[in-house]
Amino acid sequence: MQRRFWEIDLARTIAIVLMITFHALYVPYYLGIARTMTVTHLGFWWWFPRLTAAGPFIFLAGLSLPISQTRSKTISSFVLRGIKILALGMLISLLTWLVSRDGYVRFGILHFFGIAFMIGHFFLRFRFINLVLGLALVGTGVYLEVTRIAFDFPWLLWLGLRPRGVAMMDYVPLLPWFGFFLLGMFCGKMLYPQGKRRFNILELDDPVTRALTLPGRHPLVLYVAQWPAILGILFLLYPDKLIPYLPF
Repeated sequence: MQRRFWEIDLARTIAIVLMITFHALYVPYYLGIARTMTVTHLGFWWWFPRLTAAGPFIFLAGLSLPISQTRSKTISSFVLRGIKILALGMLISLLTWLVSRDGYVRFGILHFFGIAFMIGHFFLRFRFINLVLGLALVGTGVYLEVTRIAFDFPWLLWLGLRPRGVAMMDYVPLLPWFGFFLLGMFCGKMLYPQGKRRFNILELDDPVTRALTLPGRHPLVLYVAQWPAILGILFLLYPDKLIPYLPF
């Protein structure tokens, strides 16, 4: 059995909890069911999912990639993993398109991870280059978001060049997020060289730790499962308000 690092799984569990919390508040707000939050540009609810869920998720995925590479060095394994996640992302696009033809997910978190895992393999040979390039991509992406520069090139939306007047339920372009992924890869190389922990920490393997790290070992399953769970609960609580969104 391949060794796992409990501290990485625990950090991922925390990110999952924060992610589900945000989505449980955002979905009823977006559908107009309840005023569970207020979203303003660069306000608290804009920063919350980026700094507590998406950012840590992406960073930890990048950090884990060099560790995975020491256990499976074939590029085909990374490409196949990326294709599977990208296919799930396309399914999310279809389902959200049935609900909202204008605000559907064009390039969300699953699309991002699908591409990131496929191209991330080519950056595994680098270390400090990933640090410099990662910071540059983060800086560029943040600048584009803060300045709200619009680009009339819809086919470059995946890169981070947002078209004018396009609103989406979920949007995770390569700028700045692939920068966070590369920063994670840099830290993975530094902290876990050759897939081995470089620093000293207690090796926990008790029932409490295993329970707390269990969600962090299955992030993709929980990400997908949260949507029918959230929507199912909302349908039970507010059936009249959700019926108009049904695609049939």
